[in-house]
Amino acid sequence: MTNTQHKDSVRISEAAHKNHEELFPNHKSTLKVTDPELIEVFDNFAFDEVIAESKLDSKTRVVLILASIIGSQAVSEYRVMVGAALNVGVTPIEIKEILYQSVPYVGMAKAFDFVHATNEVMTSRGIQLPLQGQSTTNPETRYDKGLAIQKAVFGESIDQMYERSPKDQLHIQRFLSANCFGDYYTRNGVDIKVRELITLSILIALGGVESQIKGHIQGNLNVGNGKDILLDLITQLLPWVGYPRTLNALKCLNEVATK
Repeated sequence: MTNTQHKDSVRISEAAHKNHEELFPNHKSTLKVTDPELIEVFDNFAFDEVIAESKLDSKTRVVLILASIIGSQAVSEYRVMVGAALNVGVTPIEIKEILYQSVPYVGMAKAFDFVHATNEVMTSRGIQLPLQGQSTTNPETRYDKGLAIQKAVFGESIDQMYERSPKDQLHIQRFLSANCFGDYYTRNGVDIKVRELITLSILIALGGVESQIKGHIQGNLNVGNGKDILLDLITQLLPWVGYPRTLNALKCLNEVATK
């Protein structure tokens, strides 16, 4: 590996330096001074070795990492990565859609700080808020449109969920259709294939939700995100979510995508 020797003696590979600069141009890292060995290991791994295994473009990769950071509840890193996302062409609307998509999965209590962090970064970049609305439903249409897109992603299993649900729990199924899918999945700003990748990234980072991870692996496959793309996603999240969540996600992938 060819290394670029910096004056602070942190040996960052040329590829890692280039990929880092793409996200954080002219960034002066204080951790290179206080924790040089950690930065050397992490940057060479996350910005060289891991990216070398990817076929995803920089923008898509950052979108998925940003989603996983919300799932990890790492608001300080999220602020930094929102700036990086803007640097590589992720639009303000796309960033907001990543954030809004997280709400039904992490809950508003966890999403709240990320809303404020997003607004702070965007305001500092001169982006005027609120952004153009992306909602496509209203109180009268949200259930029907939500159910339609739910079935488009998951097929006949949705009918089975309704049939198997105890009567006193049917309201949860209706909430899933009207709220999770009708209020969020029907929004403009990102297409359904990207939205499913975002959802899977959030779930992987959350941990302890293997049943939902499997469901959304199948959902991704159903909308055209192949096993190769999902393996790439899991690989790119590794430095940000750690090995336990990565290995759990890999196990789920291999159990669902058997071909």
